[in-house]
Amino acid sequence: MRRRDARDRRLEAGEDTMRMARWGLCGLAAALLAGAPALAQQPLKIGLIMPYTGQFTDASAQMDNAIKLYIKQHGDVVAGRKIELIRRDDAGSPDVAKRMARELVVNDNADILAGFVITPEALAVADLSEQAKKLMVVMNAATAIITTKSPYIVRSSLTIPQVEEAFGAWVYKSGVRNIYTLVSDYAPGIDAETSFTRAFTAAGGKIVGSLRVPLANPDFSAFVQRIMDAKPEAVFIFVPGGAQPAALAKAFRERGIDSTKMKIFGQGEITEENALRGMGDAALGIITAFHYDHTHDSKVNKAFVAAYNAEYKRNPDLFSVGGYDGMHVIYAALRKTGGKSDGEALIAAAKGLAWESPRGPVSIDGETRDIIQNVYFRKVEKVGGVLQNVEFEKVEHVKDPVKARMAK
Repeated sequence: MRRRDARDRRLEAGEDTMRMARWGLCGLAAALLAGAPALAQQPLKIGLIMPYTGQFTDASAQMDNAIKLYIKQHGDVVAGRKIELIRRDDAGSPDVAKRMARELVVNDNADILAGFVITPEALAVADLSEQAKKLMVVMNAATAIITTKSPYIVRSSLTIPQVEEAFGAWVYKSGVRNIYTLVSDYAPGIDAETSFTRAFTAAGGKIVGSLRVPLANPDFSAFVQRIMDAKPEAVFIFVPGGAQPAALAKAFRERGIDSTKMKIFGQGEITEENALRGMGDAALGIITAFHYDHTHDSKVNKAFVAAYNAEYKRNPDLFSVGGYDGMHVIYAALRKTGGKSDGEALIAAAKGLAWESPRGPVSIDGETRDIIQNVYFRKVEKVGGVLQNVEFEKVEHVKDPVKARMAK
């Protein structure tokens, strides 16, 4: 009898243990389910890394303004996640950018890294993006190789070769046979020189001289004089946006260079709004290739420009459209993941996105994670007494040609 009682007690104890285990599993599942909505309601933290001080201050302001405008227009809650911006100033230093990114990931628990006005910033942070598996949205930096440095990078701006290879071929087609190049001595400038030269010489053109000028606070006077002395048929120019186009414009004006004496070609930054004000009528006839100008004639762009002007009393520029479309990538990807913010989910959701941007139809290349877009050729003319870039031709749905060649 005692043996049966003991056996029964053991059986009952076993059943109790199993019941407790089942209740424990159910309790854990219930806790997880109860915690899921709370997790979904956690803020989505976006770490913005930009040179808010230094020579690229205005570029950062334009990008940041567009980011704020996008959030104002589309709300600050996406897929149940409230958007929280954390700004960090790297003053244009790659080392500072890397340190800021590490602090954002480790101390601030940032879900996404974004911004990156210049290439050195983006390249400095790329490794961390890969190691931490964080989505990194490059809103301007345009050197072709950037997206190859981390599988979690997506770019909402442009690549230099995307613009310049199309442009080099067109310049030869326009009748120019020899040209002098002047570019900033850093990765995008070298990208521009290489890409333009490749296409121009492949078509049959000749480069009669080339100059690379310092990125930091250059005095363009001596360089412009060397071009004047060489007397080329034309000059091709690349300098970054921000303060430099206006400084270059000043040197051109002082040395008497204008498009009636020498054909001037360049990437769009050299005729952005501030540069045009600096050059005055000497800018008339300059031809550039670019992906965006606030004068682009489309319904979406007119609404964007009107809203931007209403908020900030100025026109948007290339930095603005890169920031605006970068936020579109983040919002659209987050909606596709249902609020999941891990790097794997977000980058998968970003691939293949397509939408109508203020610059025209765009999409994210599923292979390279670069933007596919139109390249516009523009000529500086007076419209209603105001200097502006007037589009006269375009190449549609242009991919980055560097990665296209790499894939072959």
